[in-house]
Amino acid sequence: MTETRIDPALVEWTGLNGLPRFDLVQDEAFAASFDAALAAHEAEIDAIAGNQEPPSFENTIVALEIAGDALSRVSALFWSRAGANTNDTIQALEREVAPKMSRHYSKIGTNAALFKRIDTLWEGREALDLSLEQTRVLERHWKGFVKSGAKLEKPEQDRLSEINETLAGLGAKFGQNVLADEKNWVLYLEEGDGLDGLPDFLRDAMATAARERGHDDGRFAVTLSRSIIEPFLTFSARRDLREQAFRAWVARGENEGETDNRGIVKDTLALRAEKAGLLGYDSFAALKLDNTMAKTPGAVNGLLMQVWEKAVARAREEETELAALVAEEGRNHEVMPWDWRYYAEKLRAKKFSFSEAELKPYFQLEKIIDACFDVAERLFDVHAIEKKDVPVYHPDVRVFEIRDRNDKLVAMFLGDYFARSSKRSGAWMSSYQSQHRLPLANGAVGEIPIIYNVCNFAKPAQGKPALLSLDDARTLFHEFGHALHGMLSDVTYPSVSGTGVSRDFVELPSQLYEHWLTVPEVLTRYAVHYQTGEAMPQALLDKVLAARTFNSGFATVEFTSSALVDMAFHTRGPVEDPMAVQADVLQKIGLPASIVMRHATPHFQHVFAGDGYSAGYYSYMWSEVLDADAFAAFTETGDAFNPAMAARLKSYIYAVGGSVDPEDAYKAFRGKLPSPEAMLEKKGLAA
Repeated sequence: MTETRIDPALVEWTGLNGLPRFDLVQDEAFAASFDAALAAHEAEIDAIAGNQEPPSFENTIVALEIAGDALSRVSALFWSRAGANTNDTIQALEREVAPKMSRHYSKIGTNAALFKRIDTLWEGREALDLSLEQTRVLERHWKGFVKSGAKLEKPEQDRLSEINETLAGLGAKFGQNVLADEKNWVLYLEEGDGLDGLPDFLRDAMATAARERGHDDGRFAVTLSRSIIEPFLTFSARRDLREQAFRAWVARGENEGETDNRGIVKDTLALRAEKAGLLGYDSFAALKLDNTMAKTPGAVNGLLMQVWEKAVARAREEETELAALVAEEGRNHEVMPWDWRYYAEKLRAKKFSFSEAELKPYFQLEKIIDACFDVAERLFDVHAIEKKDVPVYHPDVRVFEIRDRNDKLVAMFLGDYFARSSKRSGAWMSSYQSQHRLPLANGAVGEIPIIYNVCNFAKPAQGKPALLSLDDARTLFHEFGHALHGMLSDVTYPSVSGTGVSRDFVELPSQLYEHWLTVPEVLTRYAVHYQTGEAMPQALLDKVLAARTFNSGFATVEFTSSALVDMAFHTRGPVEDPMAVQADVLQKIGLPASIVMRHATPHFQHVFAGDGYSAGYYSYMWSEVLDADAFAAFTETGDAFNPAMAARLKSYIYAVGGSVDPEDAYKAFRGKLPSPEAMLEKKGLAA
């Protein structure tokens, strides 16, 4: 049997509460295990497709829902490793596995006998007496097969399969190239004027980064990890060094040679446009938006441009203020992108009488983790218990049980918080296992979710606490909001569990959760000085809250320009020169020369390291419209932890996953759909 070739450590999760035994997982075991798991899944699919009984929801849809368990487990462990703790062995296999998985799922998606069974159920769904959740699950499978080419003729199916396989390989290579550029660039500084302006927390982080690269000789490393590069650009008084570091940061994926991503982008866009055409869509954006709240590129661009006009006007006002500071220093240069953060920090200190350096001692990683858990307990009646000495995939990873008020185990949660060269940049939530209530082949009924968060905070020196910026703290809350979406899931079917929702709804639970970080009673309790233990002074707290919309023009322009370029790429079809398209879009919308896209095309991993957010980067803003309105539901009651509102939030947003249409879910919670006004007000961009 092929199953015997699957390494038991990859599929028999015998750790605490069903965790994988990470200490038994060997990189070398993945290749053969993938092949065996793929074969086992294929056999299961053939059995479902070849079933001689008439198709039923149980023998077709439920069978598909639980098929491929071994493949899911091997995949979950592998992709976690590839993102959070990779190496040459894993990267080489990633380049092989990505197209192989695409080929496997293309074969399933074009299995005529299987689609006939699903299509029969879909066409006769009115007579099946299905629940709402079952109807959503059936629809998801039917639409998935149609988008996989199930209705195409054989030659078109074969071409679509080729396209998907090639895209999978291109996406893997794109992400690896960005990681390589981040890993390979470093600027070493020594004691002296090269460190001018840098606060102690940043010096400590840079010293730790240098030691991790084998330099225990008193040097300090500027790396391209956002947790170091952004504070360096914020505090370094050396304009020449800021420019050097900034240029390296924005040049990731655009450095000629093996890691240059521009050719990959061109090929990716051409293949995506061809794929959309094969499936009968005008553009790849139309294909991707077909099953979202936004529905059309026009609706997306309408929101983005409405916000853009207000944001760019605000950014130009901000630039004028920064230019005045430059002049005050007796300098005569224009405000350039490597100047913005530096002078914005000076302006904030001038306007609000506090700086990021003054704030940071109050944001200890440990305390902000505690705050995340405390808010979850107050809103959703779940609490976290840390478990020590549990095998994990890296020594930095921490393990928590999530339990309800009756001490029943709800989920397992893993937190991986510190930057390292083996981890891709950014922050994300993912799962090893999703919640569901279906009976399994091993006799068990249902599974609890096993969720993990990955962040890239600067690791402190030995014996010192990890200190976060306010943005870092927001990131931690954001990703834990995603984690709660997975952990509070309460559905029957795995395909609609947790974050299995439309792309422009998935950011609602995460962005909404960020709001509780700056609720005054949360800050008062958890924003305590790492040396004295004293709460943030009320005067400083007031300044922090007053400054919430400071620099919002800059931040919104950074984001919105990236989202508009993403949409332009995926509504235009194949492009000869992606960088020319990027330049054309930015010129037409009037991007100030002092600001760059948050993610320039050659390192835009959301969009090109796989297609998760392709034609979908806008979704952060779409969800921001929802989250601003949703938090207003609490503030309107006068209680940020209003129990009745929290119960509705849990029931209608966090627990239902994709078992309910997102518009219906939101209206059930709020009673109406929102307008952008609350979001614009939150950003300080309202009229």
